[in-house]
Amino acid sequence: MSANANVSARERILGRLRAAAPQSKPAAPDVHALYAAMRKDDSRAERIARFCAQMAFWRGEVVPVTADGWTDTLRELCAAKGVASLLHGPRGVHDSALAAAGIPGLKAYDRPVGEWKQELFEATDAGFTSTRGAIAETGTLIIWPDAAEPRLMSLVPPIHFALLDADCIHDTLFDAMTAEGWSADGGRSLPTNALLISGPSKTADIQQTLAYGAHGPKELVVLLLDKTRETAANAAEENRQ
Repeated sequence: MSANANVSARERILGRLRAAAPQSKPAAPDVHALYAAMRKDDSRAERIARFCAQMAFWRGEVVPVTADGWTDTLRELCAAKGVASLLHGPRGVHDSALAAAGIPGLKAYDRPVGEWKQELFEATDAGFTSTRGAIAETGTLIIWPDAAEPRLMSLVPPIHFALLDADCIHDTLFDAMTAEGWSADGGRSLPTNALLISGPSKTADIQQTLAYGAHGPKELVVLLLDKTRETAANAAEENRQ
């Protein structure tokens, strides 16, 4: 076959492809409409219950706490679990509350990791972080590490304590992204490093046996702050009086 014949065949094929191509760009699917048709729209109480059930399935521990007493609960948990050193962010939103709680062994993450790597990895029993929210569908915490609370705080210590506001539990990841405007195009915010954590670290790579703590914390303890439940309990107590 001649070179001209090859070129002619190629052009005929490309011509047919061009002719078959759509003349206009197809419209993007309406993701919000599609999701709205599928979603459950659980109540607040149902979201909390589903999150707790899913977190328990992943072997995470959920401990109810109050706005005034969560640091006391944290101190008691540290004592019960034998925590001698608790890592926290010295510039985090809960730093002042932690400092006033009298928790023994409180340790600030205040240096570059290269300056105290051995102490961080070998002599730190637990880490405490705040959370951005949670996902009820999968029992997952949403954490946005930053300079105040670096990523290693929730990944290195054997025990991870996390404070979660029950009002920030979303049905699904899509709901969380929509509610908080996670968008690169005009969104209110977009995380550069979001952590989605469902229970303690686990792997089944070793002889196909599920093992916990292989690549991170062996325990995850969620301090669940439910202000609505606390208000209702206080009101009931006042009525009894």
